[in-house]
Amino acid sequence: MSSSTSLFTRICAGLSKACLILAVIGLIAIILAVQSQVFGRYVLNDTPTWAEALSMLLILYVTAFGVAVGVRDAGHIGLESLVVLLPESLRLKIEILIHVCVGVFGAFMVQSGYMWTTLKWTDIKPMLNVPSGMDYLPLVIAGALIVLFSIEHIIALLQGKEVEPAWN
Repeated sequence: MSSSTSLFTRICAGLSKACLILAVIGLIAIILAVQSQVFGRYVLNDTPTWAEALSMLLILYVTAFGVAVGVRDAGHIGLESLVVLLPESLRLKIEILIHVCVGVFGAFMVQSGYMWTTLKWTDIKPMLNVPSGMDYLPLVIAGALIVLFSIEHIIALLQGKEVEPAWN
């Protein structure tokens, strides 16, 4: 393994681990926001208007980070049982094709997400006073990470290696 490939793998593992940490922080923030909404509604009889909007926004980011980590850790939906039955030479080609398709999907996420993010950035979400484009930014982030992680998988397959999950 070359040092540049090793560095690339370490960067991808670090990004994946950072996504996991951010997703956990996001989940905790969702729980706190929902708890404050429930407390406000039933105890103070004054529902905070920001809590639901913040929770919905955080769900988008938590999901995006989770999807990206799922791609790196090979946790996405696949037809593994069919691919395993193929001869070794064909199996490698199919696995590379799968990661190319996933990477292309990630690139479409980046392109579409960027378009919507820029189109909606000047609109303001009334309950949070943040740009509405923040709803679409997770597509850009997750898409870019998916492309990066797909490239990592393709390189690993060509080298006869496997990508180790970041949480190990």
